[in-house]
Amino acid sequence: MADQVNIQEGTRVLEMGSGWGPFLKFLKEKRHAKGIGLTLSDGQYVACRKKGMDVYIKDCRTVKPDDFGTFDAVVSVGAFEHFCSLEEYKAGKQDQVYHDFFKTVSDLLPVGGRFYLQTMTFTEKMPDYKALDIHSDKNSDSYMLALAAKHLPGSWLPYGSEMIIRNAAPYFKVVNLSSGRLDYIETIAEWRRMLRKFELGKYVLYLKLLMNMVKSKEFRHILPVFRISPLKVCFERNLMDHFRIVFEKV
Repeated sequence: MADQVNIQEGTRVLEMGSGWGPFLKFLKEKRHAKGIGLTLSDGQYVACRKKGMDVYIKDCRTVKPDDFGTFDAVVSVGAFEHFCSLEEYKAGKQDQVYHDFFKTVSDLLPVGGRFYLQTMTFTEKMPDYKALDIHSDKNSDSYMLALAAKHLPGSWLPYGSEMIIRNAAPYFKVVNLSSGRLDYIETIAEWRRMLRKFELGKYVLYLKLLMNMVKSKEFRHILPVFRISPLKVCFERNLMDHFRIVFEKV
């Protein structure tokens, strides 16, 4: 990521959706770059701040040059897929949501500045949203997609890399594009292996979490995820893809 957006010593970088801060840590320790991160999570904000990272609670879609200045590079891993809701999609606003976002990123970069984007997408195999049914056969595509939607509330994915590139085109050209679908299948499998590995403290937290989940009206839809990952199945069935795209401002 750092190489593809030309991050060197002293480079000023904005990470949109910085999570728990691994990339910001890499920038500081390995590249001696100046990274700023944005998150919507209070927990992530507190954790990153405790580790000395320059992180702020702010919606990536609303950041302006007046907020933090401009940057030499912008990166975003896993935030883009949450920018459009099902309601916005049904209202025909998905393209506009993405167009406005790329305008926001463009305003933060100089001409020639690069933006690294990593996001999940739907593929051509994605059925109409009306076909998603949480009560359908538990091995069906409609059930797996509906279950995935339950665990990504408020999110509706873009339809392939073409939709993303089309909305970026007024501001950016594509420098590199690759699919990480097969990589992500293994990533999810590794996450699940680590989550299941027994550690007493971790399982005490799981028990507390489970007690809270039992009180939820959605518990019957949360429980199956302990057995199967709907996202992993969607990637395996090629209902979803996972793209890494490097843009350069024109």
